[in-house]
Amino acid sequence: MRIHTAFALALLLTTGAQAADTESSATRIPDSAITQVTGLRERALKDDVAYAITEGLTSEIGARLAGSDNDLKARDWMIARFKALGFDKVWSEEVSYPRWIRRSESAAVIEPFAQPLAVAALGNSAGTPKGGLETEVVRFESLAAMQAAPDYLVNRKIVYIANPGMQALKDGHDYGMAAQVRVSGPASAAAKGAIGFLMRSAGSDQNRIAHTGVTHFEDQAKAIPAAALSSPDADLLDHIFARGKPVKIHLDIDCGMDGSYTGANVIAEITGSSRPAEYFLTGGHLDSWDAGTGAIDDAAGVAITTAAAHLIGQLPQRPARSIRVVAFANEESGLFGGKAYAAQHHTEIGKAVLGAESDLGADRIYKLTATVKPEARAAIAQIAAAVKSLGVDYDAAAPGAGGSDLSAVHAVGMAGLSLHQDATRYFDWHHTANDTLDKVDLEQMRQNVAVYAIAMYLAASAEGDFGSAAGAFAKQADSD
Repeated sequence: MRIHTAFALALLLTTGAQAADTESSATRIPDSAITQVTGLRERALKDDVAYAITEGLTSEIGARLAGSDNDLKARDWMIARFKALGFDKVWSEEVSYPRWIRRSESAAVIEPFAQPLAVAALGNSAGTPKGGLETEVVRFESLAAMQAAPDYLVNRKIVYIANPGMQALKDGHDYGMAAQVRVSGPASAAAKGAIGFLMRSAGSDQNRIAHTGVTHFEDQAKAIPAAALSSPDADLLDHIFARGKPVKIHLDIDCGMDGSYTGANVIAEITGSSRPAEYFLTGGHLDSWDAGTGAIDDAAGVAITTAAAHLIGQLPQRPARSIRVVAFANEESGLFGGKAYAAQHHTEIGKAVLGAESDLGADRIYKLTATVKPEARAAIAQIAAAVKSLGVDYDAAAPGAGGSDLSAVHAVGMAGLSLHQDATRYFDWHHTANDTLDKVDLEQMRQNVAVYAIAMYLAASAEGDFGSAAGAFAKQADSD
């Protein structure tokens, strides 16, 4: 009995010591920082800097297709704006990538019933021969059905994939399925001998405007003409096919690759008060597709994060760490800016203590998730508590990679914070001519600025870290 009692006492003491060690090593946010964000929140909810940036970028530059003349204009514009807002450091880092250009596109049903079709060429699509293609179309319900079909059904034809239209959902989860069709469908069709590709747009609207977006060919020499149909035109094509007659389409796309281009990530920093070499990493992507003016994708994201950092820079007492904002280059054609940043900074990834990017429009943030070391969970809960009054819930069980460009940075070891925006409206306009300033709701944008400003400030003020280190989240990143 005495032996058992002694053992139990020793076990209790050991467990207590381990708990004390864990508690002492836990990351926490000091009370003084939490007190500071009350005023930060109120200023953010009245701030117009984000809207002014979005309005300026869309009005003075407009569409910002990667590698276009407006690409360079946008970089120069953003550098000037960062400096005008008083950021302590402003610089750029080169990003190189293949350049794709669009000149024109058109399509029409020729047989059995003549009908014009609203289409948009997909990024990285090849052009048609001069005068266009005029050939039979073979229809499939899904990408999987096309991939399972014998090659002879596809050979020398235009493939049309009539995937179901996206639903307008808060979390936008239908987009993953539609984007998979867009990204991998044309190459799969080409491998079977198809000479062209059409799909229902990856969008939740019923406007007669097609959604563009990138597709991927492992070998660009084997690329085929590929385009998306507006949702009403996909319905129209389905109705024509339902008549049971062969369908012939004329497809004329003038686009293609045009060498390589060197762009840049534009970077600005608010310097921290005591640990300036470490930083909270944030931003959005500066490029956009060429149909609209790129307001929600992603001028708004660059603007929200810049405005939040600017507010922190105006405080009499800055956080310990710096706030680094990146206007990433060429996200749309393959995360080139994010990948370049990850490659250039991977050896010092521990300095990026936590990261969150804005790239889903400007509607209200409703949820917070994160991927951090276990000892930092309590600090994330403190951040969540500070933004709860803004309507943001915390899902402690879900991961957070940080955002589109930051997914590459997360993959090399940065701890990730995801601030989820309401996507109910977003995919109505995403990658279309309707991506314009009028879609930005000022009050919802201000809420975004407030959430980002609070999260940035508290994370940058934390005592302890969030787990960023080379390879720290490799398993989780692989499963994202």
